Order: sequence, then structure tokens, then C-alpha cells
Amino acid sequence: MENLPAIIGTLFMLILLQAVLGFDNLLYISLESKRAPEKDQSRVRKLGIGIAMGLRIVLLFLLISMIDRFKDVWFAPSWTGVIEGEFNLHAIIVLLGGGFIIYTATKEIFHMIAVDDFEKDGEKREPASSKTVITKIVVMNLVFSFDSILSAIALTSTQDGGQIPGAFWIMMVAILTGGLLMILLADRVTEFLTRNRMYEVLGLFILFVVGILLVSEGGHLAKLKLAGHEIHAMSKATFYFVISVLVLTEVVQSRYKKKLLQQKQTPVTS
Repeated sequence: MENLPAIIGTLFMLILLQAVLGFDNLLYISLESKRAPEKDQSRVRKLGIGIAMGLRIVLLFLLISMIDRFKDVWFAPSWTGVIEGEFNLHAIIVLLGGGFIIYTATKEIFHMIAVDDFEKDGEKREPASSKTVITKIVVMNLVFSFDSILSAIALTSTQDGGQIPGAFWIMMVAILTGGLLMILLADRVTEFLTRNRMYEVLGLFILFVVGILLVSEGGHLAKLKLAGHEIHAMSKATFYFVISVLVLTEVVQSRYKKKLLQQKQTPVTS
């Protein structure tokens, strides 16, 4: 019991970590779930997150017991001046996940530009099947899981390289708590984006930056060099700064548009 305060403190830090790192995941889930039939969207979000949480615990167990395997080099291209690197499983998964997110965000942004009538947009686009959307949510949730689980393992590690007592159970509780929070917030985030469609653009660009973050991190993990230049991971501080600038720009622009509309609607008195 003498370790109880330290265990509670670690658990609190892990739940906070899950909440912070889960923001971009939640945004992806909210945007992706809108591709499902409207009547199934809430169920798709909750079921997708629920399945992903179960698989995330399995992944936690695998990472703890096989962490060295994930670091083993699978292939190492060595074309000096063109491409060099050492790709392991962790790097490949993060790179592919980041690339897919960039593709998804870019596709949706171009779709928004091409749409002529937003009211009839839903009628023109064929909804994806619920199973397809759930599969995408689960897969991307697992991609996002790597960083949070590896960070959790680092937080529960001792100075001699071992794990604190009950580390697995502490991390499992944190993962389940983070998943429950995501289930509770997923519908609200989606409803907010539905009521305020102008913020969908902001959400997609945030998702695009998330993809760049993952690609840069995957390149860093793979010690990737392109044309002799080493790829460095985008720091979390830089990531949150960019997101803050995007949000601030959107807020200022929205208020400026409201002022312009008010001036246009106000009759000019001579």
C-alpha cells in the first residue's frame, strides 16, 4: 500500500495522456463515421471504438511481451543520395497510417471544393457500409494506439528498465477509461461538426497535420534519408502550436465574416 500514491499518480497521468493523444483519433472517428448510413452513425462510432479498445489491450500485451520484435529491422534500402533507412514494423505501421490519413483528408477537402450544393451533397454521395466504416475506425485507432501505448510503457518503467508493480493493469484501466471518454464524446463532436459545417474544413486540415506528424514520426523511426536529408519527427510542441494557429485563424476569420455580414445588412443612412 505504500506505493498507492505513486500508482494513483501514474494512473492519472496515463488517463490524461490517453485524453490528449485521443483528440486527433476522436476527430478522425467523427469525420469518418459520417460516411456510414445516417441511422447507423452513432452505433458505428460506439462499436468501432469499443472493438478498438479491446484490440488496443491485446496490442498492449503484445508490445510489452514482444517490444524488441517491433524494433527489428525488416528491410534497409541503401541508395546513397536517394533513399536510405532502416524500416521496422513500428515505422511501417506509423508511415502507412499517416499516409492514409493525409489521403483521406486531401480527398475530403477536394470533395468540399467540388461540391456545388451542400444541401444535396448527402444525396449525391453513396454512403459506405457500416462494416467498412467500423473497420477503418478500428484500424486507424490501432495506428494511433502505438504512440500512446509506447508512452504509457515509458511512464510505467523503472530506472532499471523494468515495470512498476501492476503496470499492465494500470495501463489497461487508463486505456478503458480513455475509450469510455471517447464513446461519450464521439456523438457530441459529430453533432457539433454537423451543426457548424464550416468547422469541417478546420477539422480536415487538423487531420492533414496529424497525417504529416505520423509520416514524419515514421520516417524518424525508420532513420529515413531522402536525397541525403534526414527526416526528423515533428515535435508535439510544434504540432500543438500549428493546431492552435489553425484554430485561432478560424475563430478570427469567423468573427470577421460576421462583422462584414452585419455591415452589409445594416442600411446606410445619409
